[in-house]
Amino acid sequence: MIFCIDSGNSRIKWGAYEGSRWLAQGALGHDEAAALGALVDRWPRPERVMLANVAGPAVGANIRERLAAWSAVLFEVRSEAQRCGVTNGYENPAQLGVDRWCALIGARRLAPVPTLVVMAGTATTIDALDGDGVFRGGYILPGVDLMRRALARDTAGLPLAAGRHAIWPRCTDDAIVSGAFEAQAGAIERAYARLEGAGKRCLLSGGHADAISPHLAMPHSVAQNLPMVGLLALAEDI
Repeated sequence: MIFCIDSGNSRIKWGAYEGSRWLAQGALGHDEAAALGALVDRWPRPERVMLANVAGPAVGANIRERLAAWSAVLFEVRSEAQRCGVTNGYENPAQLGVDRWCALIGARRLAPVPTLVVMAGTATTIDALDGDGVFRGGYILPGVDLMRRALARDTAGLPLAAGRHAIWPRCTDDAIVSGAFEAQAGAIERAYARLEGAGKRCLLSGGHADAISPHLAMPHSVAQNLPMVGLLALAEDI
């Protein structure tokens, strides 16, 4: 069994994988990390535990403490120059967020074609992977909720909007929510237009993937938990 943990900005996602399928998956808030101890009690010791953490050293230390019984098989992933058929084109490969690195590897595992890899969570990342598996670069922008909160926090008269998307919004809440979704879709569509190569595709993952998907006017598919797929590939490569 391979046990994967993707510790993001907002949540800790976990999954137990064996054979050719996920046995179970779940998500916890960072303040619920103690529940990882119950998972250790529930499952037999895995062959490997794969951890990708972007939530900072304190969260990482807390997770490792909860998984102390599995420490001998725990592997904490770092971004590298090359692995699993993916070449990291960042100027400093080690500085690429490990969640982005795992998502790129996950995308390559699913199909070796030019791919726009979109992770739509607290932040939205839009990364280009060419047909040879080379990460060409990408963008980081605030996610939908961060955009809403920024307008509420840093303007005098705008609310924390709870509106809905509209083609031509006619109230302030709808205007803010629609603007956030249109900004996400516009950035993704522009990046996709720049991606070159036959058979190119766009994969969306992350907590807001399903919400953004209907607003995109280009071919795409939703691939939930893409970093977890990358963690599986990495587990097989070490």
